Amino acid sequence: MYKKPIEILEKYFGYKEFRKGQEEIINSILNKKDVVAIMPTGGGKSLCYQIPALILDGITIVISPLISLMKDQVDTLNSMNIKSSYINSSLSDNEIKNILNGVYNEEYKIIYVAPERLDNYDFINVIKRTNISQIAVDEAHCISQWGHDFRKSYTKISHFICDLEERPIVTSFTATASTKVKEDIIKNLRLQDYKEYITGFNRDNLEIDIVKNCNKKEYILNYIEKNKDNSGIVYAATRKSVEAIYESLKKRNYSVVKYHGGLNNEERQRYQELFVKDEKNIMIATNAFGMGIDKSNIRWILHYNMPQSIENYYQEIGRAGRDGEKSRCTLLFSPQDIQTQKLLIDSGISNMERKQSQYTKLQQIIDLVYSNDCYRKNILNYFGEEFENKCDNCSNCLNRGIMVDKSEDAMKVISCIIRMKRSYGINMIVDVLRGSKNKKVINLGFNSLSTYGIMKNYKSEDLKIFINTLISHGYLDMVESVSNNNSFATIRINNMSKEVIKENKKVMLYEISSQEDEKDVNHLYDKLKEIRFIVAKTNNIAPYMVFSDSTLMEMSKKYPTNKLEMLEISGVGEVKFDKYGEKFIEEIIKYTSENNIKISDISEENNNLKQYDEFLYVNSNKELYDRLKELRAFYAQKENTIFYKILSKNTLKEISGRYPVSEKELLDISGIGPVKFNKYGEDIVKIVKEYLEEKNINPVWQEKKKLNIVIDGDNRKNNEIALDLLNQGKELNDVSLEVEVSPATLLTYVNDYIIDGNALNFDLELSEYYNESEKNKILKAMDECKSQNLNLIKKILPSNIKYESIMAVIIENNLNLSNKKKELC
Repeated sequence: MYKKPIEILEKYFGYKEFRKGQEEIINSILNKKDVVAIMPTGGGKSLCYQIPALILDGITIVISPLISLMKDQVDTLNSMNIKSSYINSSLSDNEIKNILNGVYNEEYKIIYVAPERLDNYDFINVIKRTNISQIAVDEAHCISQWGHDFRKSYTKISHFICDLEERPIVTSFTATASTKVKEDIIKNLRLQDYKEYITGFNRDNLEIDIVKNCNKKEYILNYIEKNKDNSGIVYAATRKSVEAIYESLKKRNYSVVKYHGGLNNEERQRYQELFVKDEKNIMIATNAFGMGIDKSNIRWILHYNMPQSIENYYQEIGRAGRDGEKSRCTLLFSPQDIQTQKLLIDSGISNMERKQSQYTKLQQIIDLVYSNDCYRKNILNYFGEEFENKCDNCSNCLNRGIMVDKSEDAMKVISCIIRMKRSYGINMIVDVLRGSKNKKVINLGFNSLSTYGIMKNYKSEDLKIFINTLISHGYLDMVESVSNNNSFATIRINNMSKEVIKENKKVMLYEISSQEDEKDVNHLYDKLKEIRFIVAKTNNIAPYMVFSDSTLMEMSKKYPTNKLEMLEISGVGEVKFDKYGEKFIEEIIKYTSENNIKISDISEENNNLKQYDEFLYVNSNKELYDRLKELRAFYAQKENTIFYKILSKNTLKEISGRYPVSEKELLDISGIGPVKFNKYGEDIVKIVKEYLEEKNINPVWQEKKKLNIVIDGDNRKNNEIALDLLNQGKELNDVSLEVEVSPATLLTYVNDYIIDGNALNFDLELSEYYNESEKNKILKAMDECKSQNLNLIKKILPSNIKYESIMAVIIENNLNLSNKKKELC
């Protein structure tokens, strides 16, 4: 296993660089600092605790509120050969017992648990005897009663940590948190010597579209028809709405599933898996669905109703485009949504202080809906992030229109409110301005006001929208009050209202018209998605766990046709290439052939950039390599030595891919110096020339200079290759032959690995390298030297004791010391 975070990132996750903030957070954790990190949904929070988990000595416990997140994360990790598991209510007692045994026996690096598990006796009993390196709290906003998903079970986390014999590093992560919520996280988790990270809330790949007062049923049918081939979520405020939309789409034969609190656990789990695995494209759900869903290829989110707060809204749309690709988020709004959300607040929250806080949040999202300004700017400013310019990726910025002076109409509204003498709700104000003859207006004498009927040219709904827009831009205040457990909103003037009346301030609003974008079609991308679906189905994992949409999109544009080119694609690491890569290469080659696409033309620009690369990439030629191996075997027999002491495997592969045909060129090959050239050079050059002539190949020679050689796309060092093979379960002697190093050297790699603090995930039969007599002599020599220096120990010992015997005893000794330390802890 790799030790550097960037190497783990590339090898296991397939990315060449970290996203914003990830590396700094990871380094803080590795430096034993507690962390509170606020990162946008899709910003890569999970990598921030998963990568340290692979480096730190011990197990990482991830506390997560949702079963769905645990399963997705664990499936993804296990698909990359990172041993992980989860414990929650979906498992049987016997399954939990087996997992706890695995925890006790150090079989896992990462365990996900529900917060309710923290006061379970069996769980605590095992955990207290386990070396815990890190406790990561995901969705940490749940610990605050001011957060939008407060969970009482989260308040037990700090007690659980305090009861541990040795306090681990405590890390906390969330996507949306106000200053108050962040302070609660720090206080309630009792973070120590902590670092704060706020990486920014902006997700510029998300297009934000708010549609007001449309025919929702008609809109949703048109929208689904246009977007039915991509994964998307329709959010609705109530179970009743979810069921109605689901039935409507299902009878039209759309690929649809549903999710809400009225379904039993088995139904919710089944529907969720169908969606996550791309077997169904469209999810209809309440806000009960989605927190922790790690599906990266959701291309659209459609809100059938306005959510209860900006935090809820931004977290929900954050589930789209987690792979960085463009995705669209559309909110359908009607004034009835406000009443629906008020009813949900009134029925769901009993604490008056929390209820008032939620009404305030509701008004803030109403203001967002009615804003004439850039929606992204409004959202980011809400979270305390400065964003002054237009984003050009929201409906307010994208829709064409002109700025219109609405000062006169604004003055009419403000004058009417002043003349009504006390605060009233929006409906009453609209009735007065439109000259309504309803009984309440007449009884209050408002029909005698000079502003009565002054705006009868407005339709009722249009006037409500205009007044709400004035509120959104701060020209009026909406005040929510609670009385006898019921809420009511009234409208008041403020200082800006007075400036408008005095004509010191103009009211400039944007009148807009919308326009649909045209769709780009990428047929190779669609074919690669089909391959991905088949591969995922075969391996019983979600498609995005194979490759993300953005990775497939990059493949469809760059046309990689070999391992080297594939490994240059973001999201393709060695582990994933070995598992899935060839199937995608086959499809790309087939597609380029059928469509007469010249790959050389497409990759010309990329090839030109390679002159600035620090590597010289070599693709070995198997046939020539085999001929060179035969020559090496001949000399090994002749000199009565081990074959790899003549020339290494990598040297032969480099020769087979670079084709040296002169002394100067052969001396430019790694592992060939003057001595070896004098011994074997003429024969090697002869074999290469004969092969080139036989195959009619005319290669262009490129000097190595200061470039590092990368053979067949693999730039791992021998020790890294060897340890990977051992971790895959291969026998030590087989690995010795495959990597072409002596058993002693291979054991040295293993010992260095242990000394660096790693636990072995493979079995070693060390006793086969020594007998008891040799072991006693080696231990005595180690004691005399007060050192584990191989050469010093070898000098003291009899000449018949081999280097590998010494290394085997050293490793066994280090493993015993490591186990004793764990027992003491």
